[in-house]
Amino acid sequence: MGMQSVSKQTLERLPLYLNYLKSLPKDEVPNISATVIAEKLGLNDVQVRKDLAMISSGGRPKIGYITADLTADIERFLGYGNADRAVIIGAGHLGQALLCYQGFLDYGLDVVAAFDTDKRIIGAEFGGKQVLPIEKLPELCRRMKIRMGIITVPASAAQLVCDQLIESGIMAVWNFAPVYLKVPKDVLVQNENMAYSLAVLSKHLTQRMGEVQSAGG
Repeated sequence: MGMQSVSKQTLERLPLYLNYLKSLPKDEVPNISATVIAEKLGLNDVQVRKDLAMISSGGRPKIGYITADLTADIERFLGYGNADRAVIIGAGHLGQALLCYQGFLDYGLDVVAAFDTDKRIIGAEFGGKQVLPIEKLPELCRRMKIRMGIITVPASAAQLVCDQLIESGIMAVWNFAPVYLKVPKDVLVQNENMAYSLAVLSKHLTQRMGEVQSAGG
């Protein structure tokens, strides 16, 4: 079953299930049900059951899933078994933080290097990964068959960087710049809109504070 067979919402939930399964004490929870997963994560049990049924055939009535097998099924479906290589464009504070993050490999992502135009940081290493001049991007991407690019540059430079990535053979872009990117139809862009996330959190906080104040008289 390919990823196109499930909804974006299901794809967003699957890593949550996987993280929970991996947090369980090893060998102490041999079987687990969709109902238990839903309860622990505060989700609808019917939805969780549907999600799991789409990517695993191991569920059994009154028994649930074998925990190890379900974990493997989710990892296989998400492609975590074979690490995809990626490069970061923009080695500022955010780019450096992503370079140093050791958890990407757990999710099948191997960040091999970063690229920048700032001569002051070219040649530096963060998390054991080197910052290279942007001119070397096409050659490295083609030689190492890189198919994913992570953009952490300012909004004003994001489209130019995106174009360079696509010219270098990139097929998927993880965009942290607060800007809409124009790409060919066969290139996927996943935007991480921190401004949107902050707006949602701020709105929720404002509403909750208003409710607390009203309750207090």
